[in-house]
Amino acid sequence: MLTRNCLSLLLWVLFDGGLLTPLQPQPQQTLATEPRENVIHLPGQRSHFQRVKRGWVWNQFFVLEEYVGSEPQYVGKLHSDLDKGEGTVKYTLSGDGAGTVFTIDETTGDIHAIRSLDREEKPFYTLRAQAVDIETRKPLEPESEFIIKVQDINDNEPKFLDGPYVATVPEMSPVGAYVLQVKATDADDPTYGNSARVVYSILQGQPYFSIDPKTGVIRTALPNMDREVKEQYQVLIQAKDMGGQLGGLAGTTIVNITLTDVNDNPPRFPKSIFHLKVPESSPIGSAIGRIRAVDPDFGQNAEIEYNIVPGDGGNLFDIVTDEDTQEGVIKLKKPLDFETKKAYTFKVEASNLHLDHRFHSAGPFKDTATVKISVLDVDEPPVFSKPLYTMEVYEDTPVGTIIGAVTAQDLDVGSSAVRYFIDWKSDGDSYFTIDGNEGTIATNELLDRESTAQYNFSIIASKVSNPLLTSKVNILINVLDVNEFPPEISVPYETAVCENAKPGQIIQIVSAADRDLSPAGQQFSFRLSPEAAIKPNFTVRDFRNNTAGIETRRNGYSRRQQELYFLPVVIEDSSYPVQSSTNTMTIRVCRCDSDGTILSCNVEAIFLPVGLSTGALIAILLCIVILLAIVVLYVALRRQKKKDTLMTSKEDIRDNVIHYDDEGGGEEDTQAFDIGALRNPKVIEENKIRRDIKPDSLCLPRQRPPMEDNTDIRDFIHQRLQENDVDPTAPPYDSLATYAYEGSGSVAESLSSIDSLTTEADQDYDYLTDWGPRFKVLADMFGEEESYNPDKVT
Repeated sequence: MLTRNCLSLLLWVLFDGGLLTPLQPQPQQTLATEPRENVIHLPGQRSHFQRVKRGWVWNQFFVLEEYVGSEPQYVGKLHSDLDKGEGTVKYTLSGDGAGTVFTIDETTGDIHAIRSLDREEKPFYTLRAQAVDIETRKPLEPESEFIIKVQDINDNEPKFLDGPYVATVPEMSPVGAYVLQVKATDADDPTYGNSARVVYSILQGQPYFSIDPKTGVIRTALPNMDREVKEQYQVLIQAKDMGGQLGGLAGTTIVNITLTDVNDNPPRFPKSIFHLKVPESSPIGSAIGRIRAVDPDFGQNAEIEYNIVPGDGGNLFDIVTDEDTQEGVIKLKKPLDFETKKAYTFKVEASNLHLDHRFHSAGPFKDTATVKISVLDVDEPPVFSKPLYTMEVYEDTPVGTIIGAVTAQDLDVGSSAVRYFIDWKSDGDSYFTIDGNEGTIATNELLDRESTAQYNFSIIASKVSNPLLTSKVNILINVLDVNEFPPEISVPYETAVCENAKPGQIIQIVSAADRDLSPAGQQFSFRLSPEAAIKPNFTVRDFRNNTAGIETRRNGYSRRQQELYFLPVVIEDSSYPVQSSTNTMTIRVCRCDSDGTILSCNVEAIFLPVGLSTGALIAILLCIVILLAIVVLYVALRRQKKKDTLMTSKEDIRDNVIHYDDEGGGEEDTQAFDIGALRNPKVIEENKIRRDIKPDSLCLPRQRPPMEDNTDIRDFIHQRLQENDVDPTAPPYDSLATYAYEGSGSVAESLSSIDSLTTEADQDYDYLTDWGPRFKVLADMFGEEESYNPDKVT
């Protein structure tokens, strides 16, 4: 306290004595504790050329935070050099907190804090002071700015913002191994005093861990901490301000530390001998028991591998590791038989998969135990002497013939009798039977190899003492062939011989086939039948390889004399009993060239002249066809010429009638329709069916009203056109429609000269010019006829 007062006095002497006159006051901290000494002198107005001694100008006040006194806290005093104490100066205050946090005595310039302040909320306030003439209300001096700083007190304890903490450290770590660093935060002013100076310490967790008091780093304090002994640790850390002195505030946090596992423990079997009991009927691959070695480590450090040590009985079993439980599962590799061996003993070794080299000196990380397996007797089904029975039987063997036998035994200690029967599912047709006591198999029906060459069915054996215990075996019966079919020619042959053949020529090679199952080495022999061998035209040469050749015996053959020859060939096999057959071959005589190439084998060729070749025949046929074509063409031309002559006759006036009842050709289109469709007026009374199309079904003739005499032909045509338009059988396109009527009732009567009573000279066709443009061509045509000279027409 004395030091602070002396420092304040020294500063006052320096400023007030004129030793220091700052041009611009800078904020600085005061160490004064007496509020009455906090005075700010406001400089008065002076002439620029008059040097005066400046008063003590101090532009920073201090106020304690968290003030709890009954009176407002005094902050400081404003004073102007122009204030002579006569009450003519008024002091005003503005800025941060003016009027709400701080007040000023307008006469004395004393500043007070009217409420408690918190430095952590707002560390300082910037205000402006003004000295005003109380009468004129004019400023006596320029406005001056100053700061009121909230002086810190130790009112905040250190806090661990990230707590509680969780940390891990490997077990068996050495002393001083790093664990975690904690950090506490103090809201007090770190630049003032020791309010924010924190010191760390451990309240709970010794002697396992230690902490650095300045940095907050936690480290291990004991060696060889074992996770298997204790895994979790809860450490209580304290942070205290004021450098840890008395009166400082403190905060705490919890650090949960877990020791992580290392492979520092080998697996150990809890007992040295494991006893297992296994039924002899256990299937191969089934799990027959479990053993377990205990490893206090965790995770992959506790993974165990089991192995069977080679020894007695170990080759019958296998062991694998259950990844979930880390147990050793013993499985059966081969079948067990109580009657053969009743017990097995072997050793199992358990070892870690992941080793830590730091702990090799502790010894081998494995353990061994003995496993004893006792085989339990089980009532088993009978056992057949063979896994498969194969038998043979000749076809056509009499029913009831024994062809073989099966044998099954009960191998249990108390042997029981065995009964046999055929599985009906595999032999539904009941071709065989079995003796239930002896196991002999006999035929139940006649067998045919050509129908079924092999039979496959099952025999079931059951114990008399326990019929539910059964076993099954497959029976394979091959049906042997009996030579019952004679050999025959394999395929039908089409054999031909040339007319110019020479003796000794082979004209066909034949082979034989036998429906019997021919044994290896069987031979077929070929020969002529006895009746054909007397005076043969052909003979058979046996090649001794199951084939034979048809050989000629004459010098030339004539189709005129005999076209076909029938050759009986006897084929015989070599099995027992010997079977033979006679096969008749047909040999056709054909005409061949000099090289032996067949030219013709037809029957008609016999009657052709000798020496006439095929090319000559073709030439003759072509000539006949050409002559016929010329004759047909000539007749057609003659008929066409005659028809043209008839059509050009002037006596037939119909060739000058041109129809114009199409819609697209115009007057000049005379090729649109066939004018031959005009009909003779004599058939006018016949059934009027349209001839331009072929109707699907005949329709009744339409009833036309009778025409009156002297009716204009134009009205008649219009009437027919209307009838055609409403006719449902009319086609949907333009076509020629003949009405079979030429206007017998008109004034002009018929235009045709047929059946006409008058001659052309008596006809007057001038009225055609009055019928309009449609009849212009017709009028011109008949008008020109008048100029013709009738005498010149023949």
